[in-house]
Amino acid sequence: MTQPAAAPTVRRVHAKHRYEILVDSAKAGLTAYRDRDDQRVFYHTEIDDAFAGQGLAATLVQQALTDVRAYGKRIVPVCPYVAKFLRKHEEFADITDPVTPEVLQWLEAELRH
Repeated sequence: MTQPAAAPTVRRVHAKHRYEILVDSAKAGLTAYRDRDDQRVFYHTEIDDAFAGQGLAATLVQQALTDVRAYGKRIVPVCPYVAKFLRKHEEFADITDPVTPEVLQWLEAELRH
């Protein structure tokens, strides 16, 4: 009998400005952010092709956003996947801020460092 796969785990890797999702201790994907005052600006989400189609992106983003709430921060969804997720999950609407030209300008400068 084969062992069932372990449930995926999500961890915040603050030094790298991202949340990672692990499946059987293998990194399956990430969602990247930068902190701007009380906002956590999400700008990129990816799942490795080997793990595609398993709903891992939704699990990753759900847990990342739950962590943002617990941390007392607000969400800015520059990443198209995070924005799409938030449209379906209104429970995060109270801590979501709009993507503004100022945020995009700030993010561009941040990512150049």
